[in-house]
Amino acid sequence: MNVLHLITAIPPNVREGSGCYVGVRTLAQALRRFGIHVEMVTPGIAVPIYTARRILFNEGLRWRTFRGDATIGIDVDGYSVAGKQNSPPHVACIKGVLGDAVRFERGATRASMAFQAQLEARHAQRADLVITISRYCAERLEELYRVKNATVVPELIDLEFWRRMFLSNPAAPDPRKFTVLSVCRFYPRKRMEILLRAASRLRDNIRQLEIRIVGDGPENRRLRTLCNELDLGSIVQWLGDIPINRLAEEYNRAHVFCLPSVQEGFGIVFLEAMAAGKPIVAARAAAVPEVVHHGILVEPEDSDALAEGILKLYRDPDLCHSLGAAGSSTVEQFEMNRIAGKFLSEVAKVAPTLKKPESCQECEPIRR
Repeated sequence: MNVLHLITAIPPNVREGSGCYVGVRTLAQALRRFGIHVEMVTPGIAVPIYTARRILFNEGLRWRTFRGDATIGIDVDGYSVAGKQNSPPHVACIKGVLGDAVRFERGATRASMAFQAQLEARHAQRADLVITISRYCAERLEELYRVKNATVVPELIDLEFWRRMFLSNPAAPDPRKFTVLSVCRFYPRKRMEILLRAASRLRDNIRQLEIRIVGDGPENRRLRTLCNELDLGSIVQWLGDIPINRLAEEYNRAHVFCLPSVQEGFGIVFLEAMAAGKPIVAARAAAVPEVVHHGILVEPEDSDALAEGILKLYRDPDLCHSLGAAGSSTVEQFEMNRIAGKFLSEVAKVAPTLKKPESCQECEPIRR
């Protein structure tokens, strides 16, 4: 049996680990379907400060012996394993370039992220292979870390699971309202204030407008304060972190999905929205155009443009339907077994003992 060690200190839940955790969990699940034994290598030390826990975890890996076909480190994790002699081939799987994300942070968070970005750069520079999730990320890796020729294998989604969830948690859009759903962690780069300002501009044009926001995060208090200042209490519903069955229900209930983020390495929530057949309004920024092939993409940081995009869908139900249907078709490209096959095909190029799955002999990753 082939063995892959998947190294990650990302918190094992959506609340703290965000989309990166979802991507790692789905990748591990899909690899196991190919008969791969995936050993999750995670921190065993309980340290309250995440960065300290991450560094202690990685430094401790210097003395660990790995037996298997390859080690795969996620983002920063694995920097102390990359380039280690007498070890299996090492793959740096960069799901979000910290050196790019750091520019949107402030204070202690920015300092911590900048330090981790240095370790992530070391990780990518020393690895036998670098796999990343979008051409955008590949470009940032070259620009910021001087890592060239990274292989692009996009994020993946368990379509079978999501379709079951949508069926078992039915909810039709309310014809008396026009519901816009947004799902994210509240980080500055998500630019949720742009959505709130767009809602303020739309209130006179869409009398039945409803904005439903799923998530939480560091920007929560600031965003709620802005919501109050804009007098959006009757329009915006803050749902917080909700269970997966309720999330499926929220996708079903929505007319439109919107996320104005200006820094996305990929954006798994877009895949979820497409799986639900929802039209998408988003900023034309970072990796979003690589994921949202059929949607309304507007200039970033522009609440007027975002409002116009939402209004266009409100006024044109046929466009809503066609974009939703196109997204449902496009998301098939990111089905987890297909993407995991591409991932294994690439890893096998540096790990000769790893058997390449029969089902992905013709799979080729996206290259820059």
